[in-house]
Formats: sequence, C-alpha cells, structure tokens
Amino acid sequence: MTCLVSAIVILCCFCCINYVTSDASDHRYKEGDFVPFYANKVGPFHNPSETYRYFDLPFCSPENVEEKKEDLGEVLNGDRLVVAPYKLEFLIDKKPESICQKMLTRKEVAQFRHAVLKDYFYQMYYDDLPIWGFLGRFETDEKDVDTNEATVYLFRNVHFEILYNNDRIIDVFVKNDPNAVVDLTEDREVNVDFTYSVKWIETDIPFEKRLEKYSQTSSLSHHLEIHWFSIINSCVTVLLLTGFLAMILMRVLKNDFVKFTPDEEALDDQEETGWKYIHGDVFRYPRFKSLFAAALGTGTQLFTLVIFIFMLALVGVFYPYNRGALFTALVVIYALTSGIASYSAASFYYMIEGKNWVKILVLTGSLFSGPLFFTFSFLNTVAVAYNSTAALPFGTIVVIFLIWTLVTSPLLVLGGIAGKNSQSEFQAPCRTNKYPREIPKLPWYRKTLAQMAMAGFLPFSAIFIELYYIFASVWGHQIYTIYSILFIVFIILLIVTAFGNVALTYFQLAAEDHEWWWRSFLCGGSTGLFIYGYCMFFYHARSDMSGFMQTSFFFGYMACICYGFFLMLGTVSFRASLIFVRHIYRSLKCE
Repeated sequence: MTCLVSAIVILCCFCCINYVTSDASDHRYKEGDFVPFYANKVGPFHNPSETYRYFDLPFCSPENVEEKKEDLGEVLNGDRLVVAPYKLEFLIDKKPESICQKMLTRKEVAQFRHAVLKDYFYQMYYDDLPIWGFLGRFETDEKDVDTNEATVYLFRNVHFEILYNNDRIIDVFVKNDPNAVVDLTEDREVNVDFTYSVKWIETDIPFEKRLEKYSQTSSLSHHLEIHWFSIINSCVTVLLLTGFLAMILMRVLKNDFVKFTPDEEALDDQEETGWKYIHGDVFRYPRFKSLFAAALGTGTQLFTLVIFIFMLALVGVFYPYNRGALFTALVVIYALTSGIASYSAASFYYMIEGKNWVKILVLTGSLFSGPLFFTFSFLNTVAVAYNSTAALPFGTIVVIFLIWTLVTSPLLVLGGIAGKNSQSEFQAPCRTNKYPREIPKLPWYRKTLAQMAMAGFLPFSAIFIELYYIFASVWGHQIYTIYSILFIVFIILLIVTAFGNVALTYFQLAAEDHEWWWRSFLCGGSTGLFIYGYCMFFYHARSDMSGFMQTSFFFGYMACICYGFFLMLGTVSFRASLIFVRHIYRSLKCE
C-alpha cells in the first residue's frame, strides 16, 4: 500500500508539471519571439467524440506537416496536434495577411460545405491556451428545415485578439469577419484567399489567473445554487434513511432485551421477528463463490481508483485543459491498483472456503477489463472506419498492452498470493446448519428485481441533478471544476447506498429469506442501471448527438462506466450489509 501511495504521488507530480514542461517552460516572451501554436482537431460541435485531424479538411497546409509529440493521455483524449499555419509572433500586430490562395475543387467544396452544415468547429492551442472557432455559417428560410437548400458560407479570414501582461500571454480570442466569406452553396470550383489578422491588447490580469475563466462557468451563482440544492436534497434523503435505520436497530435492541425481561407482550414481539429463526442459514456461503469474490475484488479496486482520482482532483491536478491528465491518471492508477483487486478477491475467496486459486485470479483480472476490452475493440474499429482521431494508433495500443503485461498482471498475481496466504477466517457469529432452511413463498415486491428497483432509485435520486453537469462536461463542451461538491455528492451516494441496502437486507431476513449475499450486491449495484437509464434520457432529451459513431461511443463507453459503478456500489452495499448482519446476530445465543 505504501508503494501504491508513492506511485500516486509521483503521478500527481508528473501531471502537475505537465503544464510547466510545455514548449515554453516559463511562458515568457520578448517582442517578436516565436510562440508555440498548434492546430488540434475539427469535428461536429454536437458530436464531441467524432473528431478528425485539422488538415483532413482542405485548409492551407505546408508541404511537411510538423506534428507535436504527445503523451499517452493526449492520444487517449483524441488530440492530434500539428503546427498551425498561422505565424503569431509576440506583440506583432498584423493586418489581414494571406496564408495562401487556393482553388478549391468541387470535392473540396463539398467537404467544406458538409462541415459547415454539420456545425464543424476547430480547436487550437496558442501558448497552451485553447482556441475554438467555427468554419462558417449557413442561412435557411425560416420555414425551411432542410439544410440541403441552405446558403453556405465559409469564413476565409480569422482574426486573433491576444491579451498580454508584460511578457506573458493571458488570453486569446478568435473572431470572424461576417463579410469575409466565400459562398459554397453551388457545386463548383471556388478560388479562396485564406487570410488572418492579429491584434495585441494589454491587460492587467495576472498570469496566474489566466485559466480562471475556464472554470468560472461552473462556479456562477445560479449554477452553485443548483449544486447546493442537489446536496441539500441528498442530505434530506440521508437523514430519512438514517432515522429509518435507527428505528430498525432500536427494534433489534428491544427484542434483545427479551432475553432479560420475560414479559408476555415482549415475547409476542419476539415471535413476530423472523430474522432470528434463520440464524443457522444466514451465513451459508453464496453460490458461485469465485464470481462473487471476483466481483468484490474488482469493486474494491474501482472504489480505490475513484478515491485516488478525487484526491488528484482536489489538489488541483485536473485544471482546465491539462490535456490528457485525467486519462493518464486513470490508466496508471487502474494498473497500480490491480493488486488490491486480486488481494481482496483471493482473501475473501479463501475465507469462504474457495479452492481454485487460478480461477479467482482469471475472473478478477477479466471481470471489468474483459468487457472494457471488447467494447474498446469495437469502438476503435468504428473510429478507424471513420478515420477519426478517436482511433488509437497502433503504438499507443502496444503501450497499453505493455502496461497491462508488465504492471497489471504481475501485481494481480502478487496480490492473489498475498490474499491466499492471509490466513484470515470468516467471522460468523452463528454456526451454519448442515441443510438449508426452506424459504417461504414471498410476494413479488420482496423478490430480487423489485428490491433492485427500490434500492437503486434512492441513491440515483440523490445524484441525478449533478449527473447533468457531469454529462454536459464529458459529452459536451462545458467545463466542470467544482470537484469539492462532486466529492460531497459521492460521499452521500455511498451513504445512501449503504444505509438503504442495510434496511432492505433487514426486511429480507425478517421475511426468513436467508439468501442475502447476492441480493445485497445486486441491489447496491442497481444504481448503475439507473445511471444507464439516465444516459438514454440525456441522449434523446438533453443533447443533439447524432450519427452511428457518436451514438456507439456514447452508449458503449457509458455502459462500461455504469458497469463499473455497478461493481463498486455493489461492493459497498455488501460490505455494509455484512457488518449489519454480523452485528445483529452477535446478540443471539446461537447453538
């Protein structure tokens, strides 16, 4: 564990200095100095995953396109930076200056027309500051919704306004002259003079605050009110559940006093309590031991991963547009925590008298990464077919494979060996009977599916307001930086999941149903199913995403994320229920 923490600290330092070790380490320039300027990618504004290389469109391109060397996180993020065709020297104003004159062929005109009609935008980085702009505009008759009849204009001039403070660049804006356009409506060759202009403006904004504007949108007063309303709503849910759980525990304690107060009314109370009758079966090990243990191990790993990601976020590692930092952290931490998964799974597996050590390791190593691998393989194939930057290059795939081979697999084996040799015993307060007790016939609302629906709804209701902002950030262009509020919501999610499922476990035992192991896990994980249901609502009602590639990326990767939540919250739920069940049965004098 100490080695893991040390590795995370190193990762944190690496991500923090990623910004500093850019092309200009201190971001200080003199008049006329070259400033790093990269063009990144283009794509439909409403389809954030469908992105293409900047020079896939017929812009003015040099004979030899110079590419920027990128790290793992940038490649995973779909960034493909190349040196931009514009020359913006420090403090040098420029009137409209020609980049090139180009005769667009009919095919190139069709490319630009399609891009404008699909609201294509481009992304660039000037001195590590992000820049966005649209390629053009189109006009349609108010009554005509068919874009095929639209008048299409391509912006041929890009105007840069750059704010500076002494020898440092503070901000960059892009403006398009509505009169400097080219009509691309007709399917014919067009001669275009691509130009750009630059205006430098002095400001008193300090360099240290130049990125604040990108995080202020999520901190505006009306947004904060919504976030705090979400937290208050969640806290009320927690208080209600806490009170409900306290009532259950008081009832249990009251029945425990029956042993010392032989009152007839109390004895009647005791006879109505069904959970005491199944003390000889409640600790009977579940079916599919290896799968259950692997699910707990994987859930523990994902929980650890989320905690470390929150730690990095709260110390400011994931500042706006720290390209690829989050993806780098996810890959590295997931690889380093594989030992936690195998240790948790193997120790629990042998605790419940499992025997097949190899099977538990294979299940633990593939339970989450297996579906993720197949999903990635399909989606990467789709991205390759679209020639999108979302497709990972072969070299990056090899790097990930080497990380899995040289880091994940050895740690998985070492954790499994440590878990096998932990020699811990399952602490059951009551002895298990030789033959299982028959479970009475239960009404439909006490069966697994109905219980999963009830168990998943409460935690989901505590987080659904915050989900919109997260989705709008991950699958849109909004910026989410209020990690402290997100962490509070995450803690509330864990509390509601644990308390809610403890209550459902109690009711299940009170109905003399002793098969609570898998039930508690499935009920806790059912929140992941509700989140996936919200994905469908967000896609159809809150976004304008379209096309096969974007749709498959959205539902494919969200299925993996929701599956991860299913495993993580299922583990939290079972652990909480196990603590509760052990507590209430310790008070019994089991034979």
